[in-house]
Amino acid sequence: MLPYDAPLYFCGLPFTGRQVGRKLHWLLSSGDIRPVLKGAYVDARVPDSPELRAAAVALLLPPETAACGRTAAWIHGINTTALGESKEPGLHWTTEPTETVELAGLQVTAPASTAIALATHLPRPFALSAVDAILRSGATDLPTLHTLAAANDHPRGYQARQIVGYADPRAESPGESWLRLRLLDAGFPRPTLQVQVSRYRLDLAYPTPLEDGRRLGLEYDSDRWHSRPRQQARDERRQDELAKLGWHIISVRRPDLWGRYPALELAVGSYLSQQPRLPRRW
Repeated sequence: MLPYDAPLYFCGLPFTGRQVGRKLHWLLSSGDIRPVLKGAYVDARVPDSPELRAAAVALLLPPETAACGRTAAWIHGINTTALGESKEPGLHWTTEPTETVELAGLQVTAPASTAIALATHLPRPFALSAVDAILRSGATDLPTLHTLAAANDHPRGYQARQIVGYADPRAESPGESWLRLRLLDAGFPRPTLQVQVSRYRLDLAYPTPLEDGRRLGLEYDSDRWHSRPRQQARDERRQDELAKLGWHIISVRRPDLWGRYPALELAVGSYLSQQPRLPRRW
């Protein structure tokens, strides 16, 4: 690595690979620079920011265009996990008239317009997780999205209106958004989000007592935070304590959400005494 007081490459501004030529791979392997997105790089000491992302995208987009869709959402700070299976935001731009904001000299579709575009065009699970994430960022609000969705005359406008109707800024991860969509698609009542139970907080819950007098909670357990033995032991203690407090807890992992067998719907249906709507939609 370069000494901390050494000058920043290109004054800390993003640049393309051709600007450093054959030094690119050496600089990457040495850790002196890092990719911002495919085709654009920056000095490794420069912190991430919407302005940095916009400046990097501006190097790659055609002139007189505005960043939109997944690219715009990423510039606005949304994690790519919420936007699709790829870790890359890709390059998406438009020349159509739309509400934009300017960041680092780049025109970017405004957060509300970006949310409606994603609700319209992304596959439904990612459409919901993207809109939830934009709402959670505080960049826009539900009344604004409802107004825009109602005026959306795109052939897929129905999906946008449905997704906005399902959206909730309290979802704290894409997995929670996908789990909520699975429950709603199965015809179950809308769950309550972020329910406090003693010292614990449940991702989603049905707090109305069930036939056995207990309540039902669902937790999305990502591999990052729930896969190691110590983490799993902590989860078991948590479930034991919640059981003593009168809760049934269903732990859901990513394969449970994206696999084909409707085990999740059948389990929830058995607790709620309700037949799920099948087959699964995704």
